[in-house]
Formats: sequence, C-alpha cells, structure tokens
Amino acid sequence: MSGEPGTAAPPVSAGPAGPHGAGRRAGWAMLVTGIIGWLASFQLTLDDWRTLQDPSYVPACNLSPVVSCGSVMSSPQGSLFGFPNMLVGLGAFAAVAALGAAVLSGARPHRRLWLALDAGAFAGVVFVHWLIGQSLYELNKLCPYCVVVWIVTIALFWFVTLHCLERSWLRLPRGVHGLVRDTQWILLGAWYAVIALLVLTRFWDYWSSLL
Repeated sequence: MSGEPGTAAPPVSAGPAGPHGAGRRAGWAMLVTGIIGWLASFQLTLDDWRTLQDPSYVPACNLSPVVSCGSVMSSPQGSLFGFPNMLVGLGAFAAVAALGAAVLSGARPHRRLWLALDAGAFAGVVFVHWLIGQSLYELNKLCPYCVVVWIVTIALFWFVTLHCLERSWLRLPRGVHGLVRDTQWILLGAWYAVIALLVLTRFWDYWSSLL
C-alpha cells in the first residue's frame, strides 16, 4: 500500500493518542475480536466433536433449513486444509487476544510484528470472503457462528490496518488516505452492509416466509 515518493499523506489521525494511545484502539480491537472469534471457533469445534461422537446429534445452531451449522461443518469447505477450519480459528484468535491484552498492558510490539499481524488478518479476510461465497452460492446455508467469525475477522483487519497507517508503516496515495481518514467508519459500515445485502437477497424467499 505505497504511493509514489512525495505522494503519501501523513498518518491517519484517529483521535488523541498518548505514548501508547496510537495502539490502544488496535489493542482493544484485537482483544475483543480475539475473544469473540475464539468463543465462536470453540463452539463450532465442540459441536463438530459431538457430531463425530454421535451422528444423531443436532447442534443448537441448526435453526432452519437455511440457518444451520451442521451441514457447513461436515462439508469439504469446512475442512479446507485437511482438518476442521475452526481449529485454525482456535489458534489464531487466541494469539490475537493475547497480543491485544499485551498491547493494552503497555507492550509495544515491533513494527514487523504489526505488519505480520496485518498480513495474517488480510489472509483471514480473503479466506472469510471465499467462505462467504461458498456458504451463499454453493452450500446454500448460513452458519451463525461462521457469521460471527466473518464479522470479527473483518474488524480485526480494519483496525490493525488503520493502526499501521497511523504509524506510517503502511502508506496510501494522498487521495485514498484522505478518504480513509474522513470516512473510516462509513467504509467499515458499508463493507458490512454489502455482505448483509448479499445474505438478504440470496435467501430472500426464506426471510420473506418468516414475515
């Protein structure tokens, strides 16, 4: 995310920042998204294990023909790397939450660690959007706990990226920088809104039947 020399704008401003203030928002984002993501991954892991132990077990998240976790977990997309995807979430979200707690306690991770975290979060976002496409247009199912993981992964990437921009570890062309600075919450809301619109239109017949 680099512009041409001389075209990069100053770091994005996100409010008052003390010695550690620039990282506090990212620290809270990591802690909160890490905990929520870990809990969702843990519940999926627990339901998957119970299903393996008892094929007749029906996860609590199997709410309807459309809103269902069981069929998503048992699908090939649910074990893309040869093992359940939720195991990746258990490890990754635990590490993110621990790092967030460290930042809020006063730790100052090296620039390379922040950039590595941002790169990992970006990979997570790419993976999440692939899963969104698979859920909506291949599996035709909506897994509630998976939706939680989608939400927190996007938030993690967004706030870590903003932190890297604030510290000038990432740079954007001036026009793009100004847009992000002035509309960062609007852009994040629009991102979620597009996904919500896709979910709404894809299963419109089901949602309308509930009215």
